[in-house]
Amino acid sequence: MNLIKDIGLIRDAALAAVDPGQAVRRFMTWDGDVLQIGDQRWPMDQVARVLLIAGGKAAMPMVATVAHMLGAYLTAGIVVTKYKHAAGYVLPDNIQVFEAGHPIPDAAGVRGTEAIVQLLAGVTAQDRVLILLSGGGSALLPAPAEGISLGDLQTVTDLLLRSGATIDELNVIRKHLSKLKGGQLSRLAAPAPTVALILSDVVGDPLDVIASGPTSPDPTTYEQAWRILERYKLLDAIPPSVKLRLQAGKDGHIGDTPKPDDALFKTVSNVIVGSNRLAAKAAVSRAKDLGYRSLLLTTFIEGEAREVAKVAVALARGVKAYGDPISVPACLVCGGETTVTIRGEGLGGRNQEVALAAALALEGIPDVVMMALATDGTDGPTDAAGAIVDGNTISRARSLGLDPIMALSDNNSYPFLATVGALMITGPTGTNVNDLLIILVK
Repeated sequence: MNLIKDIGLIRDAALAAVDPGQAVRRFMTWDGDVLQIGDQRWPMDQVARVLLIAGGKAAMPMVATVAHMLGAYLTAGIVVTKYKHAAGYVLPDNIQVFEAGHPIPDAAGVRGTEAIVQLLAGVTAQDRVLILLSGGGSALLPAPAEGISLGDLQTVTDLLLRSGATIDELNVIRKHLSKLKGGQLSRLAAPAPTVALILSDVVGDPLDVIASGPTSPDPTTYEQAWRILERYKLLDAIPPSVKLRLQAGKDGHIGDTPKPDDALFKTVSNVIVGSNRLAAKAAVSRAKDLGYRSLLLTTFIEGEAREVAKVAVALARGVKAYGDPISVPACLVCGGETTVTIRGEGLGGRNQEVALAAALALEGIPDVVMMALATDGTDGPTDAAGAIVDGNTISRARSLGLDPIMALSDNNSYPFLATVGALMITGPTGTNVNDLLIILVK
């Protein structure tokens, strides 16, 4: 068994299982001139217009598939995706594409969301709206609420990311500073019947959290948003406009996001078309084909990246020493999304930090390889998808004069892992279903 080669094959199988185009095709079928999409049937001879909206890192392959399937029935569309994610795709002229910033929103994202608002102006019950959402949609579709500037959103996002806030907590804040999030995109699309096909990048696939839930009811409140900022001691650091808006909402002076009992959701269907669990199960299946005893441990991994790394290495050591929970040759798979509390000034991403911390814990242990993978191919603000490490990674680093403890303390995993040849560069994968941690032991 070649652990490095095999872990690459397992990764490829996981990514293939959540190909966005294939995911869309599973939920769109034609019956004559009637389009069955999710649980809605659209007889096209009764439809005035079909409007397409897409946001997220996997938007382009999803849109390309839909455009091919709808053909001339597609009236117009707006797509907002991450920079460098639109290359290589040819779409019809009636679809406008915006590339924008992630994870910090930027002016291009604001222009894209303004175009969406304009496209939906004047929709009627005879129109149909198809929405394609994937990971990254929250940052890529900023749409600042009245009185909130793009700079305000950028500041709040950066503060929360640096504080170690979870994606769920970040999205509670985003919903209450936006015109689209927290069910408000469905409000703009009403009264047209709407279907959202969603590629989930959130632990547990909660509809109200993925891309900040623009098409689903929002159970969160201004009060909760306020408490999150309070918990991370950020109330004195956020821009005054944000504090004023959240205070006004908390005091009942601003209407909240639409809730589960809102009648507008009677004509909205939300469909999960792909998820982290699907990718993880495909990884397990491929590992079995390669001769490994394989186990999916969980797809609910959360927590500080360096602490998750220690637990992962502990599991590998249990396999190696006692054959527990499975005996060698073994493949353990976990899914989810860790967080990083920024303490230094270095460059890296959460998966790279997992990998660096795991390499330290693995030092000197033979026959164990670990991969930490961002399924979209871009881990944090870097061009890496993550890294692959083993028991020799740290000794190689020390021979090159690198200090792994210092690199971890400075959150500087990217250059460290690049120097030792452990960094994993895949380029944008076209999908985005959270992160995978794959461990091989022989």
